[in-house]
This record gives sequence, C-alpha cells and structure tokens, in this order.
Amino acid sequence: MGNENSSTASASTNYAANDYPGARNRRNNQPPPIVQTAPLTNGINRPPRLITAPGAYSIAGTQKNRNNNDTVSYTITVPRGVKPNHQFPVSAGGVQLMVTCPPNVKPGDRIVVLFSRSTSRTHSNELRYTTTVPPGIRPGDQFSVVINNKQVNVTCPPGARPGAQIRIRLPEAPQNSPVPPHQTFEVTVPYGVQPGQPFALIANGQRVMVHCPYDARPGQKIRFKVPIQLSESELKSFNIKYEQEGWVRCVGTDLKFHWARHENKDEGTGKIDDSNDKMSQGKFMQKSSAFVRRIIAAKSGKTEIEYMKAEEVSLEAAIPQLNINFQTLSKMSTGSFKMKVDWFHTQCESLRVPWEEEHQRIRIRRENLLEDSMMAFHGITTYQMRERFRFEFIHEPGEDAGGIAREWFCLVSEQLFNPNFALFQYSSINQMCMQINPSSGIANAEHLQFFHFAGRLIGKALFEGQLVVAHLARPLYKHLLAWPIMFSDLEHVDKFRHDSLLKMMKMDDVSICQVDFTVTDEILGHHKTVELIPNGDKVQVTNENLSEYMELVLKHRTLNQIKEQLGCFMSGFYEVIPEALLTIFDFQEIELLLCGLPVIDLEDWKENTSYSGLLDSEGNDHQVSIWFWEVLEEFESDQKARVLQFVTGTSGVPSQGFSVLQGNDGNIRKFTINGVNLQQGKFPRAHTCFNRIDLPIYTNKQDLKQHLALAIQLECTGFGLE
Repeated sequence: MGNENSSTASASTNYAANDYPGARNRRNNQPPPIVQTAPLTNGINRPPRLITAPGAYSIAGTQKNRNNNDTVSYTITVPRGVKPNHQFPVSAGGVQLMVTCPPNVKPGDRIVVLFSRSTSRTHSNELRYTTTVPPGIRPGDQFSVVINNKQVNVTCPPGARPGAQIRIRLPEAPQNSPVPPHQTFEVTVPYGVQPGQPFALIANGQRVMVHCPYDARPGQKIRFKVPIQLSESELKSFNIKYEQEGWVRCVGTDLKFHWARHENKDEGTGKIDDSNDKMSQGKFMQKSSAFVRRIIAAKSGKTEIEYMKAEEVSLEAAIPQLNINFQTLSKMSTGSFKMKVDWFHTQCESLRVPWEEEHQRIRIRRENLLEDSMMAFHGITTYQMRERFRFEFIHEPGEDAGGIAREWFCLVSEQLFNPNFALFQYSSINQMCMQINPSSGIANAEHLQFFHFAGRLIGKALFEGQLVVAHLARPLYKHLLAWPIMFSDLEHVDKFRHDSLLKMMKMDDVSICQVDFTVTDEILGHHKTVELIPNGDKVQVTNENLSEYMELVLKHRTLNQIKEQLGCFMSGFYEVIPEALLTIFDFQEIELLLCGLPVIDLEDWKENTSYSGLLDSEGNDHQVSIWFWEVLEEFESDQKARVLQFVTGTSGVPSQGFSVLQGNDGNIRKFTINGVNLQQGKFPRAHTCFNRIDLPIYTNKQDLKQHLALAIQLECTGFGLE
C-alpha cells in the first residue's frame, strides 16, 4: 500500500466517470487536496463540524465534491496487478464502473475518481450480481456462470484471485422474455392425498410440492412440469420419491418455497391416523392445521401482516443480489450448524457496504442508552444498516475495536427486552423467553418506533455476528422464519387458554360451558372483551363450531392482537437481513445464532437432575442414566444446547446454574429424566412445562444416542416420531 500524508498534491486533471472513467493523478506519494479528514454528516450535506451530540453520523469514505452537486468523488486503492492505462472495476454508489489507471500510478496508490450522479440513473435498467472466481482462473481469463437460466461469460478483473467475490452487471431482461423451458415428470399420487391437495416429493435432493389434479385419485399416475434450472446431466439423475409425514418445506414448480403437510399413517391399516383429532376434514384440526404469516407492503408505508393457511403460502427461494437460488438454500439447510453459520456470515459480508464507501459513527449517552440508540437508528437508512457501525459512549475514552460494540448490543438488548420497559413480557410457559406485550402502546406512546428499532437491533446482531441477551418465545422465531404456527404454539403465548380449549375438546357437550365467540384480554389490570366475529357475544360455542372458535382464538393470540407491533418488528429486521437468507435455519438454530451457544456445565446439570418413573429407584446409577450423560458428554456444543431446548424450551441457562431452573409457573422445577417402557415408543418425549424428558429404557447406548440425536433434530420440523 502507498503511504499517505496531508501535504498538498501537484496540479492534476479531473475526468468525469460517465465520459472517461479516469482518475486524478497522484504524484510523489502525495494525495490531492480533496483527500482530507472526511466530514461527519447526519444523513444531510452539512459543512464539517465538531460532533458532541448523541446520534448516528455518516462518515463518507471520501470528501464529496461540493462545487458540482451532480458529481461525487471516491477515493480508491489501485489493485495489485494493475498497470497504467489498464482498466479495473470499482463499486461507487452501488454502481459498478470501470476505471482507467492513470499514468505514473502503481498498485497500492490511492487515487480520486469522479463520477456523475446521473451514472446511477443510466444503470437503473441493469441488474447486479455477486459471484466467486473459480479455482484456476487468473486475471483476464473468462469463466461462465449461470444467471436466470442463462450462461454468462465473465472476465476475471485484474487483482482478483480464485475464491474472491466480484460483482457483475447485466442488462435487465425485457418484459416479453421467453418462458424458461420445462421438464416433465411422472409420479404416482400417494395414498391419502385428496384432489387439489398438495403433496411433497424429493426431486434430485430438492423438495418439490405438487398439487394433485382434481380428476386424480390415490394410486393414479400424474405428470407435472418443473422449470429447467439444472444441467442436462443433473436432470437425468432426478429420483422422485414420496416425502414422509409432517410439515415439510419444499420447492414448488414456481421455484418458491411452500409448506406441505402429510398425516401420520397407521402401520397396520395404512390409513391416516386422526383418532386424536375430533375436528372433521375441511375444518380446523388441532394437531395438523397451521398458519403462516404473510407480509403485505401497505400504501401507507407500514408493514401489514395477515395469516394464510400454511399450504397456500409461497415464499421467496432466491436472493438475486447474491446470485443464490433455491438449490443453494436447500443444500445449505441440510448442513451442520457450524457450516450454516459460516456460510451465513460469508453472505452477510458480501452484502456489507465497504468501509471505504461509508460507515456509521454511533454516539450515545450511557445514562440515556435506549432513547439515544433508538433515535440514532431512526436516522439511518435501510442501505446504511449494512454499513459498519462504530459505537462511542459520550464522555468516555475508548476506541471501538469490537469491545464497545459487544457491550452496546448486550446492554441495549437487556434493557429493550426487560418486561419493566413494557415492550415485551414473559412467555406463559418459560420466564426466560420473551413475547410481544399486546398492551405496549398504553405504557409507551412511541412503542412502534421501539419495535422497529428492536427488529433492526436483532437483524444487525445477526448480520454482525453479535449476541443479544434476550431469548424469544417460539412463535416469534417462527414468525421471523415464516414457519407454520400450530395450536401447540398457543401454549407459549397463553397456556391458560391452550389448556382450556384442550379440555373443551374432551367434553361431550361444549355448550354447557356457556362460552361465546369473544375473548377477554387483560390490559394493565383491566379486562377488555374482544369479539372474534361480528356479534360474537351473541354466538355460543357448540360442538359444531368449536373448531372455528379454536382457530379464531389461535389467530387472535398469536397474531391479531400484536399485529402493529409485530409488523414494525419484522419490518426493521428485514431491512438488515434478506428473508430468504434465513431459510437455511430452523427456529431452534436461530436462537442459538442470536443468543450464542450456552456455556453448559455438565456436572452442574447432572447434580441438579431428578429421576422418576422406571429410573426412580436407581437414579443416576441406572445404566440408562449413565448412558444418557455419556452421550451428552460426546455431543457437540450445539447438540447439547438442542437437548436443553428440547426439554426446557430454550437454550438459556440460568445465571445461578441448573439448581434454579424454572418451570412455566415461575417455581423451581429441576431437570427431570423420567424412565418409560420402550414399548411406549422408541423416541424420547419432552414436557417443557415441567423440564422433563421421557426417556425409554434402551437396551444399549448406541440406540439411546441415535434416537436422542434424531429427536432433537426433528423436533422442530413437526414430524411425528412414533
């Protein structure tokens, strides 16, 4: 790299990038006068000034040319391997330009490039992608990439090495572009699938969802088409088979993600087992019906959310700016947790705005931490949220090299998610997890701004690889990932209503309860009656409409009463993280990614464990108990955390250790291993309200390890484990 000092440069010539992409010459290792300390601005062009007030201040990578409002200057470093009069690519204002290296300039020197603001407009009809230079490619060599079903030849720019990320620009496809070719496949309609119902297939390792034609029946062969996205050799290797039961995310023929449900089948009869679900087909099913939130961009600018049936939802399965499609996302979703995290952070780095282009300086007062932080983030644009932030506590010495940022994320998340601040409240079954407080607007008039800030905070933490101290309730993680919300999720939000509805299902005559289509919400000690349907106070719940009542209660408690807050929260979150990028994770992994892998003391865990059932008499001396702790010792850190999630509902460990582990009622409930007969089922079962795991009495350690590992892996999928 060339040396820099503050002395003035000799006379030079300026070139506008839109007519000649040149640069201002730098001689004798002296920068031009324009390259000096960059002024700090608050998102607006202002003259340099001393920064003393709290807020977010944009620090431009270069001094902007104020003599010509239509011209912007950028300071860049000449890459290695570039010679005078050679061209090399730069990214300026989100637009990729080719710059000609001026005479008497060598690699490592810094030069100033001027380009017109209108340049960005001239490229408005172009699409930009990021790709990786393949192994064996040298500067000047060409290599091919596939973008939107088209093979494109790319020339490796000077200074780029194999493995480096480079940006390419393509003209936007015309509106009347031809429809991509399709490939036809044939499959037999599985047993139990009704006309019009979707069912999942595995095609070349990718889940594909197909709708059964209305004139087709189980056992009949049907044909369907899939757009060709693969090579001919890959298409020939398609191996289609029927997916197993449970909610499955798969790729539809529209190349988007969909959810499909397939019920448990009795091994003896081969029929769908719905014996535990009294609701008739077409109505709300307690064990199988699910809803996924859909985000709507309203004309007012606010984010609105509504529920759709899980099987009717389509989700984006591509990230164009990263040149990532459904194949990459599906493949990564099957990797190890560490592999997913590394890949995720690599993609975030590809989305990051270069430090040289602009970064943010966040100044806050420690005594006014939340308000200063919220107002600072409020002045930052969506584009700037992917810049690097440097935090500073006013009147405190210290340069942010990472430590101050970690402290800021910890302190702000601790205060923001504190129930005393009234934005969030405890989950109804776990006081270590937080859910949105429906009454937040009464306690805080600016609650929606704070929810938007909370979403940005969580998104920025994921983007930067920082940790927060707040564990969220399961339905909130599911909303972020667009996972199906089922009746069982109601327990995390309102255990009382969840249990009451289960009791009503077991009654012969529900009408004797004298329940109508209303719910009562508690708001700061006061009760408010909400009608679930028009004139709901006049409609009694009966056996015939119980399913409708259960569906409406689920929708009200998990979405409708927190719509505004959730909309602002998710809007802020997705301003940082592309929604499709999260599809590689399940909701348990998101908690581990956001809160970090817990530091688990196995000895403390073991000493504060109770035993019941078939393990009651021998306790930790029983051979199965010994195997259990040996298996945990062998598990990786993320697997240990998943076992804790599986049994307690969260990966969080109390600061005082396992001796103060709480149940849903706030009382101390120790981790409990309940021994059960192997004939009751091969898989462990969890009771998160009581921190209890039902562990079959296995005959060998390998069986225990295999079934426990599978249980904690599949628990989040909704698959039956019978």
